[in-house]
Amino acid sequence: MRARYGVPLKVTAGIAAVGAAGLAYAAGFEARSFRLRRITVPVLPRGTRPLRVLQVSDIHMVSGQRKKRAWLQSLAGLRPDFVVNTGDNLSDPDGVPEVLDALGPLMDFPGVYVFGSNDYYGPKLRNPARYLIEKAQGRHGLNGNAPAVGAVHNPWEEIRDTFDTAGWLNLSNTRGRLKLDGLELAFTGLDDPHIKRDRYERVAGGPEPDADLSLAVVHAPYLRSLDAFTADGYPLILAGHTHGGQLCIPFYGALVTNCDLDTDRVKGLSTHRAGGNTAYLHVSAGCGTNRYTPVRFACPPEATLLTLTPRD
Repeated sequence: MRARYGVPLKVTAGIAAVGAAGLAYAAGFEARSFRLRRITVPVLPRGTRPLRVLQVSDIHMVSGQRKKRAWLQSLAGLRPDFVVNTGDNLSDPDGVPEVLDALGPLMDFPGVYVFGSNDYYGPKLRNPARYLIEKAQGRHGLNGNAPAVGAVHNPWEEIRDTFDTAGWLNLSNTRGRLKLDGLELAFTGLDDPHIKRDRYERVAGGPEPDADLSLAVVHAPYLRSLDAFTADGYPLILAGHTHGGQLCIPFYGALVTNCDLDTDRVKGLSTHRAGGNTAYLHVSAGCGTNRYTPVRFACPPEATLLTLTPRD
């Protein structure tokens, strides 16, 4: 007669309790444990004063998120020289008034922005395991997957119009300029590569020679965009989209990036090489989550204050 081996009830209960505690922590605490990342990037011409750049990304505002809204409003106290918004402001079609209220104090400062897929389309319920499957198959977003069918369209035009009225520059497949304390800053941006809205051929050509600094901005850090920006000679690329992996393993890191970027560069400052050039790359882990997966683990929500300093 074959013996049967079962898991003791106490062990099963213990595993369930640990899982429940982890879920409660990820959803109840860490997803609302907002942080400010501070980094320094040496990209300015010699002899210029440092510039403070606030990057906000992946807000994924859902109606009723008062703590997130108040935290974003408080970032205006940093008094940045300018703001970069790298997209995915929404995770709820009804969240437009609240995301604009949250960013209202920041619109008192100069700014630039690009949009992400969740600005255009409402989120869909997905099995989180699909991200691992898609990574293994080399499929990300619409890059290899079939186009989305029956997607909810967000009222993104109101966000665009409000940003534009505040003087923020729309960098969706275009260029723009800001003048700060006598410095000419040039920006080149792309619409979201995650849903194949990027059109690099419209902005190709590299940094503007009469600008003191040229920066590249994109929502999703797909390698084709990073390669193009870097090969053209941009010294710094700013992106978001990855959520820093969102659900990470302590002492190991992220499992996925939701694009073809490697997990070693899923958030923070790194470098990228292409075409014989090297660029700094900063990927924001963002401060929100998809409304259907409102959890973070070993990856707190964040914004970043980048201090740009003169090159060595």
